[in-house]
Amino acid sequence: MPKRSLRSQLLAQRRSLGHDSWCVSSRAAQLNLLSLDEYAAADCIALYAPAHNETDTELLLAAAFRAGKRVLFPAVCGQQMVFRRVERLEELQKGAFGILEPCRTGADHQADEADLIVIPGVGFDLSGHRIGYGKGFYDRFLHHPDCSAHLIGLCHDFQLIEELIPADAHDIPMEIIVSDRRIVRIGRAGEEK
Repeated sequence: MPKRSLRSQLLAQRRSLGHDSWCVSSRAAQLNLLSLDEYAAADCIALYAPAHNETDTELLLAAAFRAGKRVLFPAVCGQQMVFRRVERLEELQKGAFGILEPCRTGADHQADEADLIVIPGVGFDLSGHRIGYGKGFYDRFLHHPDCSAHLIGLCHDFQLIEELIPADAHDIPMEIIVSDRRIVRIGRAGEEK
């Protein structure tokens, strides 16, 4: 199925999620991610503020703060995305596309500064390919030459599909995909299995 059709279908399914189902699924997915060794070992993690029924990250944020981890959130600046450190949830304000992002104060951080980056998506396949909203912010950001962070896609289980998602040359695959029902380890791009 073409990316555009797949994106529309998955977005419609995600929009139809009731609040209770979204809460249950989000909680289970976050608990699965918190169980990863990669999460435990990370000193600096990058999260996202959910929009349009994306899997929540509030538990991850609270756990990271309790553990003394540095936490970064994305902010869109024109056609680029940067990450900024967040020390309190109140530092997030509506930004580009109505999504919560860090205030314009503080230094911008690049992809090479995080140990683990949690990435939302419209859909993921079992090979680590991702469908986003089609604007390419994450792919451009993750093309940093020194990015060695663990890339973890976080989603509701229905967003993890068996069908292979068509990948373009600039698409960055995930190393791990975590849903409310499973953890799929793909490995780093270019790594021998």
